[in-house]
Formats: sequence, C-alpha cells, structure tokens
Amino acid sequence: MPFFLLSIIFQVALVLHIVKTGRNTTWIWIVMMLPIAGWIAYFVVEVLPEFRNSRTGRVAAKVATQTLAPNKDLKQAADVFAVSDTIDNALTLANALYEKGLFQEAKALYEKCLNGIHSDDPHIMLGLAKTEFKLNHFKRVNQLLDDLIEAHPDFKNADAHLLYTRALEERGLFDKAMEEYETLHRYYPGPEASIRYAQLCQQLGQTSLALSVYRQVVAQAKIAGRHYHKQNKYWIKLAKTAIDDSTSSLSN
Repeated sequence: MPFFLLSIIFQVALVLHIVKTGRNTTWIWIVMMLPIAGWIAYFVVEVLPEFRNSRTGRVAAKVATQTLAPNKDLKQAADVFAVSDTIDNALTLANALYEKGLFQEAKALYEKCLNGIHSDDPHIMLGLAKTEFKLNHFKRVNQLLDDLIEAHPDFKNADAHLLYTRALEERGLFDKAMEEYETLHRYYPGPEASIRYAQLCQQLGQTSLALSVYRQVVAQAKIAGRHYHKQNKYWIKLAKTAIDDSTSSLSN
C-alpha cells in the first residue's frame, strides 16, 4: 500500500480519535497540517500520559523498562541497601536477586534477615525455602516449611504447600507427595498442582487416576473465563495433550 494512502488513513484515524475522545479540536488542524510531527506531538501530549496511567500502559511501561534496562531494579535495590542496611531493604534486594536467578546471593540475604524478632518471619522463611528449592536443596526446603508451620500454625499459603510437595517429590518421597498433591488438587487455585499430581500418578503407573485428573483440569477450563485460560494456558495444554496421547495409544 503506497505511503501516501497509509498517511491519509492514519490522519483520518487520529482525527476520529480526537473527536471521539473530546480533545481540543485544534489538534485536528495540527494533525492535518503537520504530518508526522503533528502525529508525534498529539501522541506525546495527549495519548501517552493517559496510556501510562492505565493498567495496560503501566504493564507496557514495565515490560519496556525491563527490556531496555533489565538490571535497573536490582541496581536500585543494591544502592538502597548499601546506604541503609535494614531488614526491609535487605528483603527487597534478596527478592530482586531471586528474580534475576542469583539464588546463592539471595540465600545469603534471606538468612541474614532471619535474626532477632524476624528469626521466624514466615515470609522470609518462605523466600529462603523458594531459593533453596532453586539450589536443589530439597530436604532443606521441607525443613524450613515444617519449621514455618510449627512457628505459625495458622499460616496458609497454597504456593508454599505446592513448594513443600514438589520438594518431597524431588526427594523421592512419593507416597507423602501423593498425599499432599491429592489435597492440593482439591483447593489449589489454578491447574498447576493438579497437573503435577497427574504427572506423578503417571510416573507411578496410576494411569487411570492421572487421566481422571487431566480430564477434570480440562473440564474446569471449559467453564472458566478468558483470564483463567490466558493465565494457565501452559498447564491446560499439558492436560489436553496427555488426554490426546492416551486416546491415541488406546486406538492403536
């Protein structure tokens, strides 16, 4: 399509946007009389500030920042911690290190935070347990989470429960892991725990149970909303693939 025709279409689209959103009609003349420069001016002055204040805009800005300056948050957290060595600043830095995959460094900071009045802080203990899992210290994960529940019996966290169960599985404690997965399957928000449960069932030769769980995941997905599908598409796809593979093997 020729550039001239594209520019006309774009100008018309901008004019419609100006009218539809109730902008000052002066912008119509600027957009029509100053191609490109006028378009940019309108976008910068009128559209961009509004976009930044929207949820979509904030997400886009965050993604752009992470792409252009991927270590900005980590550097900022490190700078703040260097100036003021407080628990809050140490935790912020530990979380930033974890997100960047610097698990050994994150572990050292989490352990540093588990002192004094924070020696059994459940959120710090959970952060350390997550880090230990990434370091393949699975027995330590279970120990930390057992200590957490002993210190805080009312602490409820589905992700911590899943982490505990995955550590059991990694340690080869399959009977215990199956018990925990069965509980998680009934209440965990989202299909991840159910899929991991089904995968362990398959591994242990309980194919009928595994298939039943996969079908429950797909049935739940059918009645869930678009957001659920978007958020859990990886796990839903795994369930559908497992069902298809099972059907295919039976037909053969």
